[in-house]
Amino acid sequence: MKKRFFAGLLAVAIAVSFTACGSKTGTADADKSTSTDADATHIYVLTAAEDHGWTGSVATFAKEKVEEVNKEGTYTAEVITSADATEQITKIEDIVASDEENIAVVIQPMDDTVQSAIQQLVDAKIPYVAFDRIIDAVSDSAVSNVKGDNEGIGAGAAAYFVSLGLQPGEAVYVYEGDTSSVTTLRDKGFTEYLTGEIDFAGKTISDDLKWSEDDLDAITYSGAMNWSRSDTKESYESLMGDSSNAAIKWFYAEDDELAMGILEALNGGGISDSTKTAIYETRPVLTGCGGLDEYYEVLRGNSYADIVDNFDGVMSVTYSPAMIQSAIQDMVDYLNGETVEQDHVIECENVVPENVADYPSF
Repeated sequence: MKKRFFAGLLAVAIAVSFTACGSKTGTADADKSTSTDADATHIYVLTAAEDHGWTGSVATFAKEKVEEVNKEGTYTAEVITSADATEQITKIEDIVASDEENIAVVIQPMDDTVQSAIQQLVDAKIPYVAFDRIIDAVSDSAVSNVKGDNEGIGAGAAAYFVSLGLQPGEAVYVYEGDTSSVTTLRDKGFTEYLTGEIDFAGKTISDDLKWSEDDLDAITYSGAMNWSRSDTKESYESLMGDSSNAAIKWFYAEDDELAMGILEALNGGGISDSTKTAIYETRPVLTGCGGLDEYYEVLRGNSYADIVDNFDGVMSVTYSPAMIQSAIQDMVDYLNGETVEQDHVIECENVVPENVADYPSF
C-alpha cells in the first residue's frame, strides 16, 4: 500500500530535506500553469549526475520525462542526481526519514551498495521502480525492474561476428565494463548465442557454426574497464605491445566508450606502425553498444574513416539512456492502477553503417 501525505507537507519536506543534498530539477512547482490535486503522489527520480557519457545522459532524458509528468498534472516529479553511491544512499535515507506519505521513487542505483537504502524504501512501503542496475536481492520488491537486454547485447555482438565469418574456436577479445551483473549478462549473452542456447532477433546460430565448451576457451576477457575509454585505450595498447595479438580479428567492446578507446589507440602513437599494419592486415571487427553519438559518427562514416576502412566491420547494439523514461512511465502507470510488468526488458537491435540513420544517438 502506498504511503499517503498532504501536498503542503511535501513542499516543506523538499525544502528541508534536499537543500544540501546536491542537484535536483523538475520540482513539484516547476510548471505553475498546471493544476495538480492536493494529494497527488510525488515521484522522486534518482539518477547519476548529469555529466557525460551514457550514465550522465540518463539524467538528461529523465528531466525530459519529469517535465512531461509535471505538465500533465496528475502527479508531480523531480530529478535528484548524485555524484556517487554514498551520496545517493544519503538521499534515499533522507526521503525515508522525512516520513512523508504519497511518494514514490524511480531509481538508477549507482552500484550494489545502494541495496540497503533500497531496502529502507521497501520497509517504509514506498513504491519504487529500479532502472538499469538491477540488484537481485531486492528486485522482487520493485514495482518494475526496467533494463535493456544485456544478454541481448552480447548475443547481438556474437550474431554480428558470425554473420561476418566467425568460426568456432577463433580468438575473440572481450572488453568488459565492470564487475556488476550488467557485465556478467553481456558476457553470458555472447557465449550463449555462440553455443546455440539463445537467439538474437529471432534467429539462432546454425548447427555447423555452434561453439563447444572447449571452443569458448578461445575467448579472452579484459577484466573491468570501468566503462572507461582511457582505460580501454591503455589496455588495448598494452595488448598490442605483443605483436602476435595483432592477429586477433574479433573485438567485442561492451560499451561504445570502450570501442572508442580502441579507435583512439589506433589513432595515437602508443602502438608501433608495424603492429598497426599487422592489425589492419587482419581486417578486425569491432562492436560496441549504447548509442554514443561520437561512435555513431564512426558508423556514419564521418569519423575515423581512415582507420575503419581497414576493418571488416563496425557495429553498435542499442542500449539507450532514454530507457529511463520507460521506467518513469512504469511508475506513472502503477500509480494509475494499471498492471506493470515487473521484469521489464527492453529489446535491443544491431546498428550498422547501413541503418545508423534510423537510430537516435546521445
